[in-house]
Amino acid sequence: MTNYKEILRLHSLGINNTRIAESCGCARSTVISTVQRAQEKGITWEDIRSLGEAEVARKLYPATSMGRQYKMPDYEYIHREMQKSGVTLSLLWVEYCEQCQANGELPYQSTQFNKYYADFVRKTKATLHLEHKPGEAMQVDWAGQTAHIVDTDTGEQMDAYLFIAVLPYSGYAYTEAFLDMKQDAWITAHVNAYRFFGGVTRILTPDNLKTGVIKNTSSETVVNKSYQEMAEHYGTAIIPARPRKPKDKAFVEGSVGVVSTWILAALRNQQFLSLKELNGAIQEKLAVFNNKPFQKKEGSRAELFREEQLFLLPLPPTPFELSVWKVATVQYNYHVSVDKMNYSVPYEYIKQQVDVRLTRCTVEIFFGGTRIASHPRLLGRPNQYSTNESHMPPEHQEYLQWNGDRFLRWAKQIGPNTTTVVKLFLSTYKVEQQGYKSCMALLKSADKYSSARLEAACKKALVFTPAPSLKSIQSILKSGQDKLPEEEDTPATAKASQYSFTRGAGYYRRDK
Repeated sequence: MTNYKEILRLHSLGINNTRIAESCGCARSTVISTVQRAQEKGITWEDIRSLGEAEVARKLYPATSMGRQYKMPDYEYIHREMQKSGVTLSLLWVEYCEQCQANGELPYQSTQFNKYYADFVRKTKATLHLEHKPGEAMQVDWAGQTAHIVDTDTGEQMDAYLFIAVLPYSGYAYTEAFLDMKQDAWITAHVNAYRFFGGVTRILTPDNLKTGVIKNTSSETVVNKSYQEMAEHYGTAIIPARPRKPKDKAFVEGSVGVVSTWILAALRNQQFLSLKELNGAIQEKLAVFNNKPFQKKEGSRAELFREEQLFLLPLPPTPFELSVWKVATVQYNYHVSVDKMNYSVPYEYIKQQVDVRLTRCTVEIFFGGTRIASHPRLLGRPNQYSTNESHMPPEHQEYLQWNGDRFLRWAKQIGPNTTTVVKLFLSTYKVEQQGYKSCMALLKSADKYSSARLEAACKKALVFTPAPSLKSIQSILKSGQDKLPEEEDTPATAKASQYSFTRGAGYYRRDK
C-alpha cells in the first residue's frame, strides 16, 4: 500500500520526486499525483502530521471508502499511444486519472496501472519500441572479457578489466581498462567518462554491482554512499537496472559485445607492457568504433552524438574526488583514529560513534549527518595528531596559552624557591609540555593561598627534598606548615649532623 503520508512528509522537506519515489518504494508518477491531489484538496503536511496512514489515504481519496469500482484502462489504446514519439507511460497514466476524475470513476495508482500494462504486453506478446531521449541516460557496466598486460619485472600476464559507458540515444561509447573492478576504479571510470562526453546525462543506469548498488528490490534501492556522492556531485540520478531484466540495459549489453569484438579482438595479437600503453591503443580503436557508419541507417555514433551533446547537462567546475567512508568512536582525548592518524572533534562528542569521510586531501567527521570537524589529511609517519584548539575542553585550552618561558617569568615574580620548583617540573619529563599541568596547578595555588604563602611552601618543601612534588607543596599549604617559624637546623641537615661526618677537601686530594 502506498504511504501517502510519508510522500507528503518528504515533499514538505523539499526532497525531489525521484528521491521520494525511491524512499517510499513507489513510482515517481505516484509521488507527483499524490502531491497534486493534496494541493487540489488544500491538504498540507501540518494538517496530517498527527493522522495515521489510513486516515491520510481517506482524506486524499475519499471515494475509496465508498466502495466504488476501479476503472480498468484501455490498454490496447495505451499500447498504440506508446508507439508515438515522446509519449511515456507516466503521461498516459496522468491522462487516465484525469479522465476518471471527469467521469466520477476511481483510477488505479501508477504502480498498479504499470503492472496491468506489463501483463497486457506479456499476454498479447505485444512489442514496444522504446525511443531514448537525447542526453537522458548513460548506461554503464564491466565487459565480460578481459584484456592483458605483461609485468615487465616478472613477465607475468595480468588481467585488465574494461569499463563500458554508452549513451543509448546515439550509441556513443566510452571504454577504459583497469587492473581491478574495485570502487576506486569504478568511480574513476565514471569521472573519466563524463569528461570524455563533455557533459552529464540526467539518469545513470548501472548494473547491480556492490561497488555501486548495495540493494535493489521492488521496494527499496540502496546505493553505495560514495557512488551516491558522485551522482550528486554531477547532478544525475542513479536508477539501477532491475535484477534479471537485461532489457533495462539493452544498449550497454549490446555495446559490450560490440566493443569486445572491435577493440579486444582487434588487439588480441598485441602485447602491452603497461596500463597506459593498453589504454592508448583502446582509445584509438574506440575512435574507429564511434565513427564507423551504421549498417542499417545513415550516419554514425559520432554524428548522432554531436546532436545529443547539446542536451547534456554541463560538467561541474571540478571533477568529483573519490571519498572513502569509515566509522570511528571518539576517544577520551577527543580524537578519532583513522588509518593510524588522529583527528580532533569537539570534546562534547567523546565516546560517540561518528562517520568519517576521507578524500585524498581532507578528512571530514560527521555526527548524525552534520559535519562537526574538518582537517587536512595527515600523511607520512603514523600516529600523528591534527588538533583544533576550539575542540578542547576549556581547561585544556588554557595550557596552550602557556609555555616554559612564561611559567618561569611568572615564577620569578613570586620568588626564587617557586622558580626552582617550576624548573624542576619542566625538566622532570622527557617532553617539557608534560610538566605544564603541574605548573598550572602550582599557579592556581597562588590564586588560592597568595603568592607569599606559595613561596614559603616551596621553600619549606625544598628543605626536605631537592625534588619536591606538587602534592607535597599542596599538602604544606593545606596544613598551614608554611606559616610555621623556620628552625635553625632543618630536618635534612640535622639528621646529617647527628649520624655522619663531613670530609674536607683535603681528604680527596692526591699527592702527585
